[in-house]
Amino acid sequence: MKRSITLLLALLFVFSISSTALAEDKLPTVGILQFLQHPALDAARDGFLKAFAEEGFVDGETVKIDYQNGQASQDICASIADAFIAAPVDLAIAIATQAVQALAGKTETIPILGTAVTDYVLAKLVDTNEVPKFNVSGTSDMNPVAEQVALIKRLVPDAKVMGLLYTSSEVNSQLQAGLAKAEAERLGMQVVEVTVNNTNDVQQAAINVLEQCDVLYIPTDNIVASSIALVVEEALNRKIPIAGSEAAHIHGGGTFTLGIDYFKLGEQTGRMAARVLRGEAEVSTMPIERQSEFEHLINKTFMDALGLPIPEELLPFAIEVGEAD
Repeated sequence: MKRSITLLLALLFVFSISSTALAEDKLPTVGILQFLQHPALDAARDGFLKAFAEEGFVDGETVKIDYQNGQASQDICASIADAFIAAPVDLAIAIATQAVQALAGKTETIPILGTAVTDYVLAKLVDTNEVPKFNVSGTSDMNPVAEQVALIKRLVPDAKVMGLLYTSSEVNSQLQAGLAKAEAERLGMQVVEVTVNNTNDVQQAAINVLEQCDVLYIPTDNIVASSIALVVEEALNRKIPIAGSEAAHIHGGGTFTLGIDYFKLGEQTGRMAARVLRGEAEVSTMPIERQSEFEHLINKTFMDALGLPIPEELLPFAIEVGEAD
C-alpha cells in the first residue's frame, strides 16, 4: 500500500512538472536584441519592460522574454537574429537601428518593433512612417535638432565654431549631423566635423574636434554615447561645453540638452508590443511613434566651471553632475 501511494505521489509530481513546462511552452515568446549597452539604450529597454509588465506581460508568468546584447557587433547581432528565428519568437524587439536592421534582414514574417531608431525610412526599414507596409514598426528617437542648436546660441552666445562628433556608418547620426550643421550655419556658426568608426577612435577624434571648436554637439550616436566619459574628460581639459542630444549625455558629464527621454520611449514601445501580442494591431500598419515633448537638462557643475550663466527660467532643469567636478 505504501509503495502504491509513493508511486502515485511520484506520478503526480512528474505530471505537475510536465504541466508547468507545457504551460511555459505555451507562453508567447519575445526576443529582445539590444545593439550594445549604454545608458540611453538601457533606459529604453527598462522602459519597455516596465510598460510591457503593466500591460500584463510579465516575464515567466504571462510571457517568455529572451534578452540578448549584440555587443556592438553586426556579426553577433546576425547570430542572435538567427536564434530568434529558429526558436521562433512571436515578437522581436530591437533596440537601436543596427539591431532592427539585423533582424529585418533575416525575416519578413516575425513582427519586429524597434526603438531608439531615428529614421526608419532612411534606414530602409519601412515604406512610410504612417504605413510601414513591412514587418517593422516602432518608436523613433528623432531629436529637435534645430532647437538643440538654438540652445547652443542661447547658452554659449560667443561660440563661433561648432564641432560635430559622430559615427560615420550610423545613418541616424549622419541625418542628425546634417541637420545640426545646416542650422548652425544658418545661425552664423562655422562647423567642424570629425567622425569615428568604432569605440577605439573616440578619444583621439574628440581631441581632434575639440582643438578646433568653441562648443561640441553630439547627436544620439551609439558609439560615442558608449564612450561619453572619454569625450567629457577631453572637453573639461579644454573647457569646451558639450551640447548633448539626450539626458544620458548630461548625466555622463555633458553640459546641456533639450532631448528625448529614452525610458519613456521604451514605455511607448512596450505599449505597442502589448497591442501586437493581444492581436489588436498589425505591425505592418502601425504608424511609427515619436515623442512630442522634450526636456531640458543642464549640468550646473560644468556650466559653473566654464563661467556660463544659466537663465533663470532654466534653473529648475539644472543638476549637479559629479563627472564635471
